[in-house]
Amino acid sequence: MTSREKVLAALDHRAGPVPADFGSTGVTGMHASCVAALRRHFGLPEHPVKICEPFQMLGEIEPDLVAALGSDAIGVSGRGTMFGFAQENWKEWRAPWGQVVLVPGEFNVREEPTGDVFIFPQGDTTAPASGHLPRGGYFFDAIVRQPPIDEDKLDPRDNCEEFTAITAADIAHWEREIARVQGSDRAVHASFGGTGFGDIALVPAAFLKQPRGIRDVTEWYVSLVERRDYIHAVFDYQCEVALKNLATFARIAGDAVDVLFVCGTDFGTQASQFCSVATFDELWAPYYRRVNDWVHRHTKWKTFKHTCGAVYPLIPRLIDIGFDILNPVQCSAAGMDPARLKAEFGGRIVFWGGGVDTQHTLPFGTPAEVRAQVTERLKIFSPGGGFVFNTIHNVQARTPTENIVAMVDAIRDFNGTPR
Repeated sequence: MTSREKVLAALDHRAGPVPADFGSTGVTGMHASCVAALRRHFGLPEHPVKICEPFQMLGEIEPDLVAALGSDAIGVSGRGTMFGFAQENWKEWRAPWGQVVLVPGEFNVREEPTGDVFIFPQGDTTAPASGHLPRGGYFFDAIVRQPPIDEDKLDPRDNCEEFTAITAADIAHWEREIARVQGSDRAVHASFGGTGFGDIALVPAAFLKQPRGIRDVTEWYVSLVERRDYIHAVFDYQCEVALKNLATFARIAGDAVDVLFVCGTDFGTQASQFCSVATFDELWAPYYRRVNDWVHRHTKWKTFKHTCGAVYPLIPRLIDIGFDILNPVQCSAAGMDPARLKAEFGGRIVFWGGGVDTQHTLPFGTPAEVRAQVTERLKIFSPGGGFVFNTIHNVQARTPTENIVAMVDAIRDFNGTPR
């Protein structure tokens, strides 16, 4: 059974070996420092790790490490980054924690004597910095650059400047990416972009030099209550552009893609939800439904929804509006007991994640504790399919290598796969 067959069986809710995903998207990956440590552990050639997502400083998991980890999915993604520059013309950079990594040519930073690092949108050092890696940190935070809001002059089009038609350069990039994965024996997970409705990581627009509109995180949440017509106008425009672009992407990708990353908007906190079910139904559900319906009418792809937190009350809605997959399945949040989730929703949505707690167990537990939790989650989520193993969000910096290896070994042992 190939890796792709394992994933497709899980997506179809058919019993079989549990597939795993390490690194196919920006929410299922690993910090670059962990990637380097794993390469050393497995005796793979050591060289600077390529930063495939500079916002979170995620490292590229190359084919040799994909094989060593037993990952069953690979990813394809767009040309750009969270800071608006293309992933090309790679150069070396020494990160504050001492690791030499490869970053895109327009990854331009200002390193302060304090140890703080600032990064610039589109690599333009004459523009205000849009990201901040604090002293002692391991990833960037977006810098809010909200101009003063004049209620009389608010224009939804200002929040839509990033939603544009796919370009010739984009098409050429996607053609190369699809050619790269065509015929792979692993499932292909595409992060096409453009369908992240209200994703709070994108609201500050760290990729724009002078973002307009509502770009402050707090102000955006206020707008969900006080400016709903404005939010609808933004989402409606975004959706129209996204559907046209998806049609182009579908012509390029065809059946080479198995899963489409639709949206990373978080709806849950550790203890509750960011909005009520009624607000979700009014503001988000219509646009998600349009995207999911289009994908299911025109392709064979499964649609993937990322949302952290305590989203138990929203899961029936996610199912009703057509999502096939839920990630990261944050079992440490309120109401997200894994046995309850499997019993109530296991036959109707695929859980892509939930395999081990990345807040406590994986970074701070012992290898034995990691192994025990991974085995328990496999026993809960795997019966009848509908489960792709992944950690709960990305593996963070300073996670002990022996704990990551214990996780991988536990999956292999559960599946009866030789180490």
